[in-house]
Amino acid sequence: MVADLKWHAMRVEDYLQLEKASTEARHEFLDGQLLMMSGGTIAHARIALNIAKLLDAAVGDSPCHVYTSDVRVQLSVERYVYPDVSVSCEASDHQDLADTIHSPRLIIEVLSPTTEAYDRGKKFICYQECATIQEYVLVNSRYQSVEVFRRNETLWTYQRFEPHQEIELISLNLYIPFASIYERVSIPLTEEH
Repeated sequence: MVADLKWHAMRVEDYLQLEKASTEARHEFLDGQLLMMSGGTIAHARIALNIAKLLDAAVGDSPCHVYTSDVRVQLSVERYVYPDVSVSCEASDHQDLADTIHSPRLIIEVLSPTTEAYDRGKKFICYQECATIQEYVLVNSRYQSVEVFRRNETLWTYQRFEPHQEIELISLNLYIPFASIYERVSIPLTEEH
């Protein structure tokens, strides 16, 4: 998801009312700041779809559910985001008429040039402060690169995956093929300089 990086100050109650009334736009909300979300590229959308399909097939009938960017994630009292893909394994998050999950285990963001700094910076800090998130995955949409940040007891670790590898997602105890993430997407294998 691409963001219009214009921040607007607001109270959480007003944000939730805005989201309820809004039929055309979605907004992220971090500590009183509103961020308008907008559409992404075809590559971005295809990569997010591939990931959601792969994860949904992999979790099968386990207690875990995979969500797309249509579902809002509450990170704390004053933090709401729309990740490209999220996974929750908490039964309380699986109410069909709900629009928000509260206990994400895995968050995946597909990077866009306009949001990469936000996804790596402010948003990642907020994800780190959400106790239920065990892994944060960044997938590049300009060239083939997958980065996984994992929560350990006292710190976050980092692992970068290459096109010939399988991506290990410890939070779900599964592997997904790197190439499947980029299926039907024609972008370079490496960053062009």
